[in-house]
Amino acid sequence: MSILKSPFFWFVLAVLTTAALTALGPEEQSLGANVRIVYLHGAWVLTAETALGLSAVAGLFGILTRRERLHRWSTALGRTGLFFWVIDLPLSLWAMQANWNGLFLSEPRFRIAVIFAATGVLLQIGLTLLARPVFTSLFNVFFFVALWIELKQAGYVLHPPPSPIFGSGILSLELFFIGIIFLTMAAAYFMTRWWLSR
Repeated sequence: MSILKSPFFWFVLAVLTTAALTALGPEEQSLGANVRIVYLHGAWVLTAETALGLSAVAGLFGILTRRERLHRWSTALGRTGLFFWVIDLPLSLWAMQANWNGLFLSEPRFRIAVIFAATGVLLQIGLTLLARPVFTSLFNVFFFVALWIELKQAGYVLHPPPSPIFGSGILSLELFFIGIIFLTMAAAYFMTRWWLSR
Protein backbone atom coordinates (compact mmCIF):
# COMPACT_ATOMS: atom_id res chain seq x y z
CA MET A 1 0.00 0.00 0.00
CA SER A 2 1.29 3.47 -0.93
CA ILE A 3 2.02 5.67 2.08
CA LEU A 4 -0.39 8.28 0.70
CA LYS A 5 -3.17 5.69 0.85
CA SER A 6 -2.39 4.73 4.43
CA PRO A 7 -4.94 6.06 6.95
CA PHE A 8 -2.23 6.04 9.60
CA PHE A 9 -0.11 8.46 7.53
CA TRP A 10 -3.01 10.90 7.26
CA PHE A 11 -3.74 10.49 10.98
CA VAL A 12 -0.16 11.46 11.86
CA LEU A 13 -0.26 14.36 9.40
CA ALA A 14 -3.53 15.65 10.89
CA VAL A 15 -2.11 15.46 14.43
CA LEU A 16 1.11 17.24 13.47
CA THR A 17 -0.83 19.94 11.61
CA THR A 18 -3.07 20.40 14.65
CA ALA A 19 -0.06 20.76 16.95
CA ALA A 20 1.67 23.24 14.62
CA LEU A 21 -1.39 25.44 14.19
CA THR A 22 -2.19 25.35 17.90
CA ALA A 23 1.33 26.60 18.69
CA LEU A 24 0.64 29.59 16.42
CA GLY A 25 -2.92 30.22 17.63
CA PRO A 26 -4.22 33.59 18.81
CA GLU A 27 -3.71 34.51 22.45
CA GLU A 28 -6.46 35.47 24.87
CA GLN A 29 -6.44 38.47 27.22
CA SER A 30 -6.64 36.66 30.57
CA LEU A 31 -4.89 33.36 29.74
CA GLY A 32 -2.40 34.76 27.24
CA ALA A 33 -0.49 32.12 25.28
CA ASN A 34 -1.74 29.41 27.65
CA VAL A 35 -5.09 29.51 25.88
CA ARG A 36 -3.42 27.44 23.16
CA ILE A 37 -3.36 24.48 25.55
CA VAL A 38 -7.07 25.02 26.14
CA TYR A 39 -7.66 24.92 22.36
CA LEU A 40 -5.94 21.55 22.14
CA HIS A 41 -7.49 20.08 25.27
CA GLY A 42 -10.99 21.23 24.30
CA ALA A 43 -10.79 19.96 20.72
CA TRP A 44 -9.26 16.66 21.85
CA VAL A 45 -11.97 15.89 24.42
CA LEU A 46 -14.78 16.92 22.02
CA THR A 47 -13.34 14.57 19.42
CA ALA A 48 -13.14 11.74 21.98
CA GLU A 49 -16.76 12.27 23.04
CA THR A 50 -17.93 12.42 19.41
CA ALA A 51 -16.15 9.18 18.48
CA LEU A 52 -17.47 7.41 21.57
CA GLY A 53 -20.98 8.65 20.82
CA LEU A 54 -20.80 7.45 17.23
CA SER A 55 -19.47 4.08 18.40
CA ALA A 56 -22.55 3.75 20.61
CA VAL A 57 -24.89 4.68 17.73
CA ALA A 58 -23.18 2.23 15.35
CA GLY A 59 -23.22 -0.45 18.04
CA LEU A 60 -26.91 0.04 18.79
CA PHE A 61 -27.89 -0.16 15.14
CA GLY A 62 -25.55 -3.12 14.69
CA ILE A 63 -27.36 -4.96 17.50
CA LEU A 64 -30.80 -4.08 16.13
CA THR A 65 -30.02 -4.91 12.48
CA ARG A 66 -27.42 -7.66 13.08
CA ARG A 67 -25.12 -6.11 10.50
CA GLU A 68 -21.49 -7.12 10.96
CA ARG A 69 -20.28 -3.94 9.25
CA LEU A 70 -21.89 -1.76 11.94
CA HIS A 71 -20.24 -3.85 14.66
CA ARG A 72 -16.89 -3.26 12.97
CA TRP A 73 -17.53 0.49 12.85
CA SER A 74 -18.58 0.47 16.50
CA THR A 75 -15.38 -1.33 17.47
CA ALA A 76 -13.16 1.00 15.44
CA LEU A 77 -14.89 4.17 16.66
CA GLY A 78 -14.81 2.94 20.26
CA ARG A 79 -11.07 2.33 20.10
CA THR A 80 -10.49 5.71 18.46
CA GLY A 81 -12.63 7.52 21.02
CA LEU A 82 -10.87 5.78 23.87
CA PHE A 83 -7.46 6.66 22.40
CA PHE A 84 -8.36 10.35 22.27
CA TRP A 85 -9.91 10.13 25.75
CA VAL A 86 -6.78 8.61 27.31
CA ILE A 87 -4.38 10.99 25.54
CA ASP A 88 -6.48 13.93 26.72
CA LEU A 89 -5.61 13.15 30.36
CA PRO A 90 -2.05 14.55 30.16
CA LEU A 91 -3.40 17.48 28.11
CA SER A 92 -5.86 18.18 30.91
CA LEU A 93 -3.06 18.10 33.50
CA TRP A 94 -0.98 20.41 31.32
CA ALA A 95 -3.88 22.86 31.04
CA MET A 96 -4.36 22.80 34.84
CA GLN A 97 -0.71 23.43 35.55
CA ALA A 98 -0.32 26.17 32.94
CA ASN A 99 -3.50 28.10 33.72
CA TRP A 100 -4.07 27.49 37.44
CA ASN A 101 -0.48 26.85 38.62
CA GLY A 102 -1.27 23.48 40.12
CA LEU A 103 -2.88 20.09 39.70
CA PHE A 104 -6.38 19.63 41.10
CA LEU A 105 -6.64 15.85 40.75
CA SER A 106 -9.94 15.64 42.62
CA GLU A 107 -11.60 17.98 40.12
CA PRO A 108 -14.90 16.18 39.31
CA ARG A 109 -14.59 16.01 35.54
CA PHE A 110 -10.94 14.97 35.65
CA ARG A 111 -11.72 12.23 38.17
CA ILE A 112 -14.48 10.92 35.89
CA ALA A 113 -12.09 11.05 32.93
CA VAL A 114 -9.51 8.92 34.78
CA ILE A 115 -12.08 6.34 35.92
CA PHE A 116 -13.58 5.92 32.45
CA ALA A 117 -10.16 5.82 30.80
CA ALA A 118 -8.98 2.97 33.03
CA THR A 119 -12.28 1.10 32.77
CA GLY A 120 -12.45 1.58 29.00
CA VAL A 121 -8.92 0.36 28.35
CA LEU A 122 -9.32 -2.77 30.48
CA LEU A 123 -12.67 -3.67 28.96
CA GLN A 124 -11.50 -3.03 25.39
CA ILE A 125 -8.56 -5.36 25.96
CA GLY A 126 -10.91 -8.02 27.33
CA LEU A 127 -13.40 -7.57 24.48
CA THR A 128 -10.62 -7.79 21.89
CA LEU A 129 -9.49 -11.10 23.39
CA LEU A 130 -13.11 -12.31 23.52
CA ALA A 131 -13.57 -11.40 19.83
CA ARG A 132 -17.37 -11.12 20.01
CA PRO A 133 -18.40 -8.01 18.03
CA VAL A 134 -21.92 -7.98 19.50
CA PHE A 135 -20.55 -7.74 23.04
CA THR A 136 -18.20 -4.94 21.96
CA SER A 137 -21.11 -3.01 20.45
CA LEU A 138 -23.17 -3.52 23.60
CA PHE A 139 -20.29 -2.33 25.77
CA ASN A 140 -19.82 0.76 23.60
CA VAL A 141 -23.48 1.66 24.05
CA PHE A 142 -23.39 1.27 27.85
CA PHE A 143 -20.00 2.95 28.12
CA PHE A 144 -21.11 6.11 26.32
CA VAL A 145 -24.45 6.30 28.12
CA ALA A 146 -22.72 5.94 31.51
CA LEU A 147 -20.11 8.54 30.54
CA TRP A 148 -22.79 10.99 29.34
CA ILE A 149 -24.78 10.60 32.56
CA GLU A 150 -21.70 11.09 34.76
CA LEU A 151 -20.55 14.18 32.86
CA LYS A 152 -24.04 15.68 33.02
CA GLN A 153 -24.12 15.23 36.79
CA ALA A 154 -20.54 16.39 37.41
CA GLY A 155 -19.91 19.84 38.77
CA TYR A 156 -17.81 22.50 37.06
CA VAL A 157 -14.73 23.58 38.96
CA LEU A 158 -11.95 24.24 36.47
CA HIS A 159 -14.24 23.89 33.46
CA PRO A 160 -16.34 27.03 32.89
CA PRO A 161 -19.59 25.86 31.24
CA PRO A 162 -20.21 25.32 28.44
CA SER A 163 -16.90 26.37 26.87
CA PRO A 164 -14.41 29.11 27.76
CA ILE A 165 -13.67 29.58 24.04
CA PHE A 166 -17.22 29.67 22.66
CA GLY A 167 -18.26 31.72 25.67
CA SER A 168 -15.55 34.33 25.07
CA GLY A 169 -17.51 36.28 22.46
CA ILE A 170 -14.31 36.78 20.45
CA LEU A 171 -14.93 35.63 16.89
CA SER A 172 -11.27 35.07 15.98
CA LEU A 173 -10.80 32.69 18.93
CA GLU A 174 -14.01 30.83 18.17
CA LEU A 175 -13.19 30.40 14.46
CA PHE A 176 -9.67 29.22 15.26
CA PHE A 177 -11.01 26.74 17.80
CA ILE A 178 -13.49 25.40 15.22
CA GLY A 179 -10.55 24.88 12.84
CA ILE A 180 -8.64 22.92 15.50
CA ILE A 181 -11.74 20.81 16.19
CA PHE A 182 -12.04 20.06 12.46
CA LEU A 183 -8.43 18.86 12.35
CA THR A 184 -8.75 16.64 15.41
CA MET A 185 -11.98 15.18 14.01
CA ALA A 186 -10.12 14.46 10.77
CA ALA A 187 -7.39 12.73 12.77
CA ALA A 188 -10.05 10.62 14.50
CA TYR A 189 -11.59 9.70 11.15
CA PHE A 190 -8.25 8.51 9.78
CA MET A 191 -7.52 6.55 12.95
CA THR A 192 -10.93 4.88 12.65
CA ARG A 193 -10.20 3.96 9.03
CA TRP A 194 -6.89 2.51 10.19
CA TRP A 195 -8.63 0.33 12.78
CA LEU A 196 -11.09 -0.83 10.10
CA SER A 197 -8.23 -1.82 7.79
CA ARG A 198 -6.62 -4.07 10.38
